[in-house]
Amino acid sequence: MERIHGNMKQYFKSIAFLLLVVPMFLFADEAATVVSPAEETAKAIQTLTVGLDTLWVLVAGMLVFFMNAGFALVESGFAQSKNTVNILAKNFIVFAAATFSYWAIGWGLMFGDGTPYYATEGVFFLTGLDNSPALGDDYKGVYSSMNWTGVPLLAKFFFQLVFAATAATIVSGAVAERIKFHSFLIFSFILVAVMYPFTGHWVWGGGWLAGLGFHDFAGSTVVHSVGGWAALAGAIVLGARKGKFLPDGRIKPILGHNMTSAALGTLILWLGWFGFNPGSTMGVGDGSVMAHVIVTTNISAALGALASTVTAWIILKKPDLGMILNGTLAGLVGITAPCAIVSPTSAAIIGAVSGVLVVLSVLFFDKMKIDDPVGATSVHLVCGIWGTLAVAIFGYEGSPAGVDVPSFLTQLYGILAIGGFTFVVSFILWFVLKLAGGIRVSEEEELSGLDLGEHGAEAYPDFNIRVRG
Repeated sequence: MERIHGNMKQYFKSIAFLLLVVPMFLFADEAATVVSPAEETAKAIQTLTVGLDTLWVLVAGMLVFFMNAGFALVESGFAQSKNTVNILAKNFIVFAAATFSYWAIGWGLMFGDGTPYYATEGVFFLTGLDNSPALGDDYKGVYSSMNWTGVPLLAKFFFQLVFAATAATIVSGAVAERIKFHSFLIFSFILVAVMYPFTGHWVWGGGWLAGLGFHDFAGSTVVHSVGGWAALAGAIVLGARKGKFLPDGRIKPILGHNMTSAALGTLILWLGWFGFNPGSTMGVGDGSVMAHVIVTTNISAALGALASTVTAWIILKKPDLGMILNGTLAGLVGITAPCAIVSPTSAAIIGAVSGVLVVLSVLFFDKMKIDDPVGATSVHLVCGIWGTLAVAIFGYEGSPAGVDVPSFLTQLYGILAIGGFTFVVSFILWFVLKLAGGIRVSEEEELSGLDLGEHGAEAYPDFNIRVRG
């Protein structure tokens, strides 16, 4: 009995050992990874922060995407009714083309690893874990204290895509009413795939201009002036619309057919800019930068509208609606670069100067016999240059964005570098397309309207029948 009793005691000891000791070895890793409540709280806060930053970037990107509707309404409204379908088709298809070209190569060229001048690695189709210097010090320096580094790759891509598409859309208005549809499509594809990302890499990809301290918060130069330079080159190579400039030197106004559409489009663009500029914070943070940018953006737009109204009233003797609308857009373009580092008072000055500049610029381009049906070069190119220079003139070190204010010469140097590259390459590309198959529709098609000639459709068929009848 004692032997049996002893065996049972040994048996129970063995069972206890298995139940108590062995699990310690089996679950040693799990025990070692147990985190403190403070660590769990910090991890939860980090997850929430990234989620909020990502949500804001995506919502802001959606607002910028909606600007495509604004551009379509503005451009078609400023144009003649016989070209409405053509302009709407261009503004619609350009985003589809931009999506493919920026996904295929544009993003990689802009944010891929490589030299300060161009990307060499991770160029095609979003290859690599994160084919941008966003996780390093280079890009963080561009956006200073912004939260770009915490936002997932695909959120970054979408936000940058809608910016790239905007640059191509700017070109559409300046070449309206006489360009072949396929020529515009080819140019837009190449602009978004190569030209825009190339110079964008210099500034937002941690490139050489970023290294010099060049500052463009949301794209007065990177987006708007690039689109403006490409548009100017296209308008020059294309030539003016038939009947715009008369043999005796007089300028014949070719009136837009629907100012209701143009006004609604401008309001949509104004709304979209609240994604364009504040979205470039790339995160929510404490909200101070976002709020600051929204206020400076809105004030500049409002003063642009007021200043263009007064300027047009003085020069043209009437408060021209077209000038008022373009003055609003001019104020928005002008504040895009400096919005995070200037005060609301400075934003008012920037917007007012933009409003005056756009009126004078439209009249100047007309005198130079450069035909821009919607004033795209005046709004995006001229006021984009002004806004980029305003960074150095009005920027202050203690701004919510917390960035160093660059010198005037640094800003001017960046403008000349990006402008020179974009204009020359755009001019060459337009000229090559002209030689290859022509970029301008026939005179007969231009007179009858691109809607029928290019698309076989009319925006207002019943109206046109009554007019012809």
